[in-house]
Amino acid sequence: MILCVAGNPSIDKLFEVSEVVVGEIHRPDRMIALPGGKGIHVAQVATVLGADAVVTGLLAGHTGRWVAQALAAEGVSGEWAWGAGETRSSLSVADRSTGRLTEFYEDGQAVSGDEWRTVRAIVDSLLPAADWIALAGSLPDGASGYHQLIESAPVHGVRCAVDSRGQALAEAIDAGADLVKINIHEAAELLGASFHGPADAVRAARTIRERAGGDGHAVAITLGEDGMVGVDFEGGCWRGTLDAHGRYPVGCGDSFLAGILVGFEQEGSWDRAAALALGAAAANAELPGAGRLDPGRARELAARAVVSIV
Repeated sequence: MILCVAGNPSIDKLFEVSEVVVGEIHRPDRMIALPGGKGIHVAQVATVLGADAVVTGLLAGHTGRWVAQALAAEGVSGEWAWGAGETRSSLSVADRSTGRLTEFYEDGQAVSGDEWRTVRAIVDSLLPAADWIALAGSLPDGASGYHQLIESAPVHGVRCAVDSRGQALAEAIDAGADLVKINIHEAAELLGASFHGPADAVRAARTIRERAGGDGHAVAITLGEDGMVGVDFEGGCWRGTLDAHGRYPVGCGDSFLAGILVGFEQEGSWDRAAALALGAAAANAELPGAGRLDPGRARELAARAVVSIV
C-alpha cells in the first residue's frame, strides 16, 4: 500500500478563458473544481494506475467535507483528521490565446499542535500496512514537519518518498528520506545554485542523495518537458525523456511521483518505474484538472519513453 500524506489539501479550480485581459471581467468557457494538494494528487493517480493507495491529512469545514466526498466518489481511500476553519482553495486560469497558465494559491490555515498530532496518529495507525509513505506538498504553519513521520517509518519497514520544498524538504532529506522527487527549480532552491541542463541536474541529484544518506537512497529530478534525471538506490545515474506535450502542466510532478512509486511496486526496476512516471506525467498534461489521467494512455506513453543509464 502507498500511504499518501497531503500536507496542505485544497479545492483546485481551473478556469479556461479565450484570453486573459488585465483589469477586465472574464467569463470562463469551462470551469472544473477538483480535490487538490500534492498528496491528494499522488493518491488519485496511484489509485487509477491500479495501486492500493490511502491518503490522509487535515481537512476543515464545508470545503474539507467536499474534498473528502469527492475523493470517496472517485474511489480514493481517505482517513482524515478534522480541524477548525476551512480547507483552502487554489485557482488556475488557462489562457487559450497564449497557452499559458496563471495560478493563485491560498496559504493553508495554520494548524494547532493537537490537530497535527491527530494527523501523526492516523499515519502511525496506517504505517504497518504500507510499503511506501509519500509526503507531498507544502506544510501549513503549525505543522511540525515531515521529518517526524519519516523517523517513524523504518520501525515498520516502510520506505519514504518526499516531494516538497523549502524547510520541509530540507528536513525530510536530513531525516533520511528514501526517495526525493523534486523539480529542477526546487533543487536549485535547496542547494542555492543554478543548473543548466541535464548534466548539472545529475550532479545535483548526486549531492542530494549523499545528503539523504547515500547508499540505499534515490533522487529523481524532473526537468519539465525535458524529462528527468535520477540517481537510483545503488547509485546509478539515469536520464529519461518522452516526446509528448500537453496543455495542462499542473499536477504533472505529482503524477510523476505516483507513477514512479507504482512502477516500483508493479515493475520492480528503476528504468520501468521512471518510464511509467514519465507516462503518467504526460498523460496528466493532456487532460484538464491536476491528478486526472487515462491509465491506458499513461502506459501507452510510458512505452514510448526513453530511459537509459548515463
